[in-house]
Amino acid sequence: MKKLSLVEVIAMAVGTMIGASIFSIFGLGAQVAGRNLPEAFLLSGIYAFVVAYSYGILGNQIISNAGPIGFILKGLGDGLVSGTLSILLWMSYVVSIALLVKGFAGYFVPLVHLPTTFLSNAIVESILLFLFVGLHFLGNKAVGKAELYIVGIKLTILMVFIVGGVWTLQWQNIKPDLDGSHLGQLVNASVIFFLSYMGFGIITNASENIKNPKQNVRRAIYASITVVILIYVLIAVVTLGNLPLSTIISAKENALAIAAKPFLGPAGFFLISIGALFSISSALNASIFGGANIAYSLAKDGELPPFFERKVWFKSTEGLYITAGLGLTFALIFNLGAIATITSSVLTVVYLFVVVAHLRMCDQYGGNRTVLRFNFLLLVAVFVALMLYQWQSHRGAFYGSIVTFAGAFSLELFLRKVMKRNFTEHHKDNFKTRHEQVVHEQSSGTEDRH
Repeated sequence: MKKLSLVEVIAMAVGTMIGASIFSIFGLGAQVAGRNLPEAFLLSGIYAFVVAYSYGILGNQIISNAGPIGFILKGLGDGLVSGTLSILLWMSYVVSIALLVKGFAGYFVPLVHLPTTFLSNAIVESILLFLFVGLHFLGNKAVGKAELYIVGIKLTILMVFIVGGVWTLQWQNIKPDLDGSHLGQLVNASVIFFLSYMGFGIITNASENIKNPKQNVRRAIYASITVVILIYVLIAVVTLGNLPLSTIISAKENALAIAAKPFLGPAGFFLISIGALFSISSALNASIFGGANIAYSLAKDGELPPFFERKVWFKSTEGLYITAGLGLTFALIFNLGAIATITSSVLTVVYLFVVVAHLRMCDQYGGNRTVLRFNFLLLVAVFVALMLYQWQSHRGAFYGSIVTFAGAFSLELFLRKVMKRNFTEHHKDNFKTRHEQVVHEQSSGTEDRH
């Protein structure tokens, strides 16, 4: 198989990160951050760099299709904590699916001039999810081939939006508010937007297939996050500079489409709406048929199907139906803001334990302990800020996060105590380091010669 170049890997990660969240939760971010929206994207990008420090060091040495769970298993071993985190990883996909169908409805309903009501949104969300689950019986080979084109269309539309909007900026609209109360809102928005950078982890999952991974995994992670920060900040600047803040907030789910009207006219609204639908559909397909089913298999059986054998995913009809059903349940119960904060809280916990695992393996794999301790404390602060925001602004989301954490722990306890599920030695062999693989190959070669 041809190895991926550094540029190809960066493009893959950028395409994954610039997904549905920039389209679907932009209005929510404006409501929370106000005129500090560009700064909120910048600050959440800094959080992503904090996590990327451990991903970059561990990802080019630990070969694991399980992503962060591979790091955690290596650092913390097989136990209740690592098992619970594997279930939380699966739940992060469940909640992300809810976010995606919610975002799709937010753009689709106004585009086809349907009344924006709970019922109309619920119908669109349900039909969309049923359609993608139905693709399970047809396979997604054709959709998979179209992914590259979808990413190209999405980025082209966003660049048209940015370049067109720069010429009509009203600079007074983007002057930041730096007083105490607005700085607190800035922090709240930044922890919500943290989920917008979650896609860089795809690089570590593909480390086996990257040219010169010892250097390029880390380079690709840092470069992709930098590119995405730049695009996010520019989109925020253009949107704030062309629309009153109150208009962006009232638009909520389809804020970017509304923002395109002043400088691109009705065609801009249609263009951004179509771009959002393409982007969300692409991300939803990947979440349901890829990560969600793999994460479900890992969480339930302690076993990970080979990443590139997509046919294995389609044998997991149980995981498909449960994942999709739970995703729709979250979408119908919670609003967009609540779903976004639940997603961020779940992911932040997983990231926290990646840093903990890295600290325990620091002597073996490298890394500065002082930096890691600082990163851990910063992520703890992000998590606390996120839960406080939920308690103050989305009480239902707070309870939703607690139920998600408690449910993951209870399910893992059940699987281990009753079903006797664990990560067996065979499964642990999936998490070999490059050094261990080389030693194994050398020893095998020596035995063959004898």
